[in-house]
Amino acid sequence: MSMASLRLGYVPLTDAAPLIIAQELGFAAEEGLALKLIRLQSWAQSRDLLGLGGIDAAHMLVPLPIAQSLGLGPAYPPFDLVMVLSVGGQAICVSTALAQAMRGKGHGFGFGDPLAARAALAAVAPDSLRVGVPFPFSTQAELVRRWLDGNALAAGLSIHTVPPPQMADALASGEVDAFCVGEPWASYAVERGAGALVLAGRAIWASPPEKGLVLTRDFAEGRPEETGRLMRAVWRACRWLDRAENRATAAEILSRPEYLNLPTELSERGLMDRLHVSATGEVREYPGFVRFHAGAANFPWRSLAALLARRIARLHGLDEVRAMQVAMGCFRTDLYRHHLRTAGADLPGASVRIEGGMVHPTAVASEKGQMILGPDAFFDGETFEPPFALR
Repeated sequence: MSMASLRLGYVPLTDAAPLIIAQELGFAAEEGLALKLIRLQSWAQSRDLLGLGGIDAAHMLVPLPIAQSLGLGPAYPPFDLVMVLSVGGQAICVSTALAQAMRGKGHGFGFGDPLAARAALAAVAPDSLRVGVPFPFSTQAELVRRWLDGNALAAGLSIHTVPPPQMADALASGEVDAFCVGEPWASYAVERGAGALVLAGRAIWASPPEKGLVLTRDFAEGRPEETGRLMRAVWRACRWLDRAENRATAAEILSRPEYLNLPTELSERGLMDRLHVSATGEVREYPGFVRFHAGAANFPWRSLAALLARRIARLHGLDEVRAMQVAMGCFRTDLYRHHLRTAGADLPGASVRIEGGMVHPTAVASEKGQMILGPDAFFDGETFEPPFALR
């Protein structure tokens, strides 16, 4: 097998781990790949470099290729999400001033109760609540809107785009009152004394897809051998990452200067499910805070694309049914099945499911008989299934 070189873009976050581990631990080399990992500053840069051919594949926010498919971005070649890289890993952080006011009202910062956290925030929040998210088309924006929908806070909500490494500065300077971001940047803000963590993303949505492996359609279909090699290498890295005994090693690798360039202890917090919610060192255990593989975490459900597209369509005045149809076409379950079957991946029997329908781990039909899917319930009890005509 000849070695092929691929350029992969990533934004410095804990959930870039599958790409970094694939290169560092030799999973890519086993597939005949040499990965050139390119550290990026923002999600707009990730989108633009992929669209202009500056990188071959990207660690990217799951909703971003959906927005691109709906024409809500530059006119680049179509993007395809070929696999999900991570589920969860997000946290909501409020400013120190808001945290002190919430404590004054008796809130205990339990980190896992969205209704209690929302009520405590509503009691002290300004009339216009400014919340930072890493990009308009992000799972973080979906989590914030879902959490605040139907509440008095929603009327004054304004969403602001802040690159993840700049979240702590934005909170400390008063540019935003709160933010939702992936680790380790929420923990970094706590360590800086800029704010306190009020809620895990998984408390709002039990299985929020965070990042995906995204390629242009031209690459995914025109260079199938390299696409398959890359997917298998990253899939094996995801599987390695979800073994508890490997998380400390992963934190050490991620923290290196060429990657996150942060103390290992900060990277460990999210990976080890032990978050410090305040600068005084209050620790909250949150089992399964981030998953990379377990519970079919990597499968790019077409129903998930439809769910996210529906929200985007409503916000931008687009036809919802058409938006869902287009979005489902860029979540490439066909490529996932084709390329990962040979790696030994168990594959769901269907590509569409009822989103939000599982409160507990659930056995479903798979190509090997049965597989266990992780809980994916929404805190508000909503369920979603694409219209029958789209399935």
